[in-house]
Amino acid sequence: MQEEDPMDKQVFEALSAETLPLRIGGNAALKEKIGENCERWTVNEVGDGNLNLVFIVTGDKGSAIIKQALPYVRLVGESWPLPLKRSFFEYHALVRQGARDPGMVPEIVFFDVEQAIIVMEFLTPHVILRRALIEGRRLPKIGRDLGLFAARTLFRGSDFSMPTREKKADVALFADNVELCDITENLVFSDPYFEAELNRHTAPQLDPLVAELRADRDLKVEAQRLKHLFSAKAETLCHGDLHTGSIMVTDDETRIIDPEFAFYGPISFDVGMLLANFWMSYFSQSGHEAERGSRDEVRSYLLDTIETIWETFRVEFSRLWRTERRGILYQASLFEDRGDPLAAEQALNIVLDEIYREMLGFAGVEIHRRILGLAHNADFEMIADPDRRANCESKALKLGRHIAVNRHRIHSLRDIRETAERLQKETLS
Repeated sequence: MQEEDPMDKQVFEALSAETLPLRIGGNAALKEKIGENCERWTVNEVGDGNLNLVFIVTGDKGSAIIKQALPYVRLVGESWPLPLKRSFFEYHALVRQGARDPGMVPEIVFFDVEQAIIVMEFLTPHVILRRALIEGRRLPKIGRDLGLFAARTLFRGSDFSMPTREKKADVALFADNVELCDITENLVFSDPYFEAELNRHTAPQLDPLVAELRADRDLKVEAQRLKHLFSAKAETLCHGDLHTGSIMVTDDETRIIDPEFAFYGPISFDVGMLLANFWMSYFSQSGHEAERGSRDEVRSYLLDTIETIWETFRVEFSRLWRTERRGILYQASLFEDRGDPLAAEQALNIVLDEIYREMLGFAGVEIHRRILGLAHNADFEMIADPDRRANCESKALKLGRHIAVNRHRIHSLRDIRETAERLQKETLS
């Protein structure tokens, strides 16, 4: 892998399908990957996200993805500037995730820090998980794959596992990802709960429920407690934006992409954000039934997958606790080395219970922000009929409120499953 492109160091310039071969056609690592003659490359711009340019480049030997950050939020425009350095954090997060759970993130071909360009493996025939779920596909491996990825990357990036000097240096490195953390701090934890300028929701159908949520004192206090955790609890390197739109799948393989929001935060954050997107997919399914038939089996599959993710995470985290706990926290010298392994198991149970309670809270506010804030999910947005869409969204909003506010009193995901199934039977009033 080549970390920097030998292209001329110049003022940042956004790539285009037309200029890309001329701009980076001389890069040796890229030519080795896709073909020597850049004049024979085909370039297609495929980015459909909120922030970046993304191209598929194909040559005589193969294909690659070229991703370039823009100096603003693409969803909004130049009125919302963003630093190009976010590509630096994405690159470093991918390197760390690739080491902590090999084969689960794309291979990096090269990285150019000045031009904010990452060239990486083109994943094919993979599709975005969110699109697959909207289509009603049931992927057999994603629950286990995602549970393992979360446990391995989050445990191995923490003080449970890392040498303390290395971990503290990493915290300092990623602490500079300030602007993207600011997006999360506002768009997830604050903006949905008042009349922020960029908010939007399905109106007027959801107006009464939105007003109720924004007047809900317990909910707003809980959202700020979770924001406090997000900003102050630097436990591990988090992906920072782990949802069904940042996962690519086939029936046999799961890969994780787009960690540009990476930061050191709570272990529970990535898991909560991930599960929230499966709960939203669950409630969205009835909005897609008119065109695609009954989704009862898909709904059951989604709830099963949520439980599989958490159970896999719990089991793998526990295995790593017992075999790779070499950091400064809960040292074996206090427990196993003194002939008291039960004390280590007691501590493990306390840690996992804390992750579980926090996870539910993060999932609840993630559901709210995806329906009431700026950046919405295609799961709901692709439901054309606003009445049908609002009916789906209202159920998700109610579940989000329930799990955020009552997270210390919800004993299992089975309890949440029963609540979700009951809400699914409701109609919008």
